[in-house]
Amino acid sequence: MTDVYKHLAEKLDSLPNGFPATESGVELRILRKIFSPEEAEMALKINPMPETAEAMAQRLGLPVAELEATLDTMVKKGQIGSTNLKGQQVYMLFPFVFGIFEFQQPRMDKELAELVEEYAPNLMSTLGRYAPEMMRVVPLNIQIDAEHQVYPYEDLRDVMSRAKSFQVMDCICKKERAILGHKCSYPLEVCLAFAGSEGAFDKHRMGRIISREEALEILKKADEAGLVHMTYNVQKGQMFVCNCCPCCCGILRGVKNFNAPHLMAKSNYIALINQDSCIECGTCAEERCPVAAIEHTGNGYEVNPERCIGCGACVSGCSTEAVTLLRKPESQHETPPAHLFDWYIKRAQNRGTPIIVS
Repeated sequence: MTDVYKHLAEKLDSLPNGFPATESGVELRILRKIFSPEEAEMALKINPMPETAEAMAQRLGLPVAELEATLDTMVKKGQIGSTNLKGQQVYMLFPFVFGIFEFQQPRMDKELAELVEEYAPNLMSTLGRYAPEMMRVVPLNIQIDAEHQVYPYEDLRDVMSRAKSFQVMDCICKKERAILGHKCSYPLEVCLAFAGSEGAFDKHRMGRIISREEALEILKKADEAGLVHMTYNVQKGQMFVCNCCPCCCGILRGVKNFNAPHLMAKSNYIALINQDSCIECGTCAEERCPVAAIEHTGNGYEVNPERCIGCGACVSGCSTEAVTLLRKPESQHETPPAHLFDWYIKRAQNRGTPIIVS
């Protein structure tokens, strides 16, 4: 049992996302905070690929009912993941990010918040060191014309129109930062999860079950508030939308503060300011842009194309409609991996870390 946390840290680091070791051992202190030794031992036996309790019980030689009760308790504590997949409840070991950290909503306290902040530079620099990118910016207010094709993964409303189960949660980043004294003025209940199966979140709820209509309304209000919409960097199989603020979001903070070029993929759009319509109020630069991509020059406000992430926060905040999102030339487009398994394989190859399966 003495080395169980080290073994669990190594297994989490073997996942494509990464969970790097540090000289201080802060990652082990985080695991001790979240897992008991017995829970860490069980987590070591759980695969990162979905598995039913029955299949896992057969593999481990344990009674199904006893194992399922243990797994359900671990899900409730945010230590592993679970969902209803095609009518079957499945369980899996999730990465620390995105996964275990986000699941700590009910258990987040000052001690854990301080540990996560201490770990953030090491964690984010590792997460953002290897392609493909972790998340992808997906704007809502794009300018569509007949000459350009909008791919399905670029249209959040289309993705969510095909989902059958929806859940909304508080933003864990805002919650963690609030505990440490940072007051955020942006909406809190904005993290959306969705699934293609009916009742996917009924057994294990991490937040509030909502309808598709309410999910789309939350997405609309998040856009109006100037939040950045991000989801998994894949073409198919998106499971969530994070609506992120620049002051709390770990991804946006990581992009700005750490050497992490592959944390976030920009959208295939870029903001453009019409100088004839712009009244130079400064809202886009001073209040809306999350990455300081808009600057005042001798010609008025202009967008720095190297910094712009194509999120559209400046568009929805412009009172004169002087800002638009235009599609980049096809030569500048970044196409995400086909699906999550494809992302896993490419990421694992680039990190040189084969996934450990029990």
